[in-house]
Amino acid sequence: MKTLSVFCLLVVVIFFPHSFSLLMASTIAPKIAPKLLPELRSYIESVQKETDQIPEDRKQQLKRIALFVQTKLAAKEPAQLMFICTHNSRRSHTSQIWAQALAGYHGLEGVKTFSAGTEVTAFNERAVKALQRAGFTIAKSKNPVNSVYSVHFADDAEPIRAFSKLMNNEANPQSNFCAVMNCSHADQHCPFVRGALLRVSTPYDDPKDFDGTPQETAKYDERCRQIAREMAYLFSHVRVQN
Repeated sequence: MKTLSVFCLLVVVIFFPHSFSLLMASTIAPKIAPKLLPELRSYIESVQKETDQIPEDRKQQLKRIALFVQTKLAAKEPAQLMFICTHNSRRSHTSQIWAQALAGYHGLEGVKTFSAGTEVTAFNERAVKALQRAGFTIAKSKNPVNSVYSVHFADDAEPIRAFSKLMNNEANPQSNFCAVMNCSHADQHCPFVRGALLRVSTPYDDPKDFDGTPQETAKYDERCRQIAREMAYLFSHVRVQN
């Protein structure tokens, strides 16, 4: 019966994305949230006041992801989100990290976030620095080619392990996840994501276009903040009862 209920709710998410508002009406009963790093908490509280800047069409896509998360958590199953971009170097990592932090902020246990690309490169240092400026504490491994980063967002939560990888990497789920497409190229070239229960497109402009220019830092900070704002909106719409 539980499996049937989950299936029915996922059908609504996929085929009736504009008709699920009533399904989101139950009362939140959050568990104790991790103790977020103080600077990061202040950043989150700030971006939560900016959600009116999100276009309505993007809000609808974010709500589809929120309902996926809600459905999985209500069924006592892990809510797995894989953020996908071509190189898994900037936008997909930033989305994965903010999604995990915002799930923690709302005390939503069971949310697991991942990222992947259609090619392997490296987690870009410019994106790393933008996240550090937002309040994350990030440590880097000594691997000079595709470094592994430990991203801390709370004193009492496991760090996020971030590095560039393909979708079929063993660090990523191979089934029962929501695929979130973060760039137009990956969106166009991956119309089908193997193992995904739901596929949602929320592309972001690439800050890479400003590498080496006077606007570089500002554009990376702008994209970081946009993604944080949208993840804040997404998780504020997850309604889960204990």
